[in-house]
Amino acid sequence: MTENAGVRRGGASGSRGRTTIADVVVTKIAGMAAREVSGVHALGSGAARARGSMRERVPGAGSGRSATRGVGVEVGELQAAIDLEIVVDYGIPITDVAGAVRENVISAVERMAGREVVEVNILISDVKLPDEDEEEGEDQRVQ
Repeated sequence: MTENAGVRRGGASGSRGRTTIADVVVTKIAGMAAREVSGVHALGSGAARARGSMRERVPGAGSGRSATRGVGVEVGELQAAIDLEIVVDYGIPITDVAGAVRENVISAVERMAGREVVEVNILISDVKLPDEDEEEGEDQRVQ
């Protein structure tokens, strides 16, 4: 998943101006919509979450990055394609979570950004087990 810092322009013909939506806006919308779904523990791989968690502890560093972690987008003037990497909670049917995420992301992006979502690809990168400690891998290295 690559982060595209590009800006896309769109607007109805005959309108009195142009509305520009940056790729990062669609990325954040998709990320927030995915997180709203029950059964989604986190977005991004374990390593990306660990780096992000450490970065967020430093004042001024990583601000807003957690909203885009695990999300990649391609945005055109009329359409968008989205790639998500998610971690699901153990015990919840993964296909149900993926379907709900896909529907929620499509709805949010189409409603808020006015772009037709042509695809939402989802990679389930991990399952959060009930007995796993969230900070386990980070705190063992530095004490």
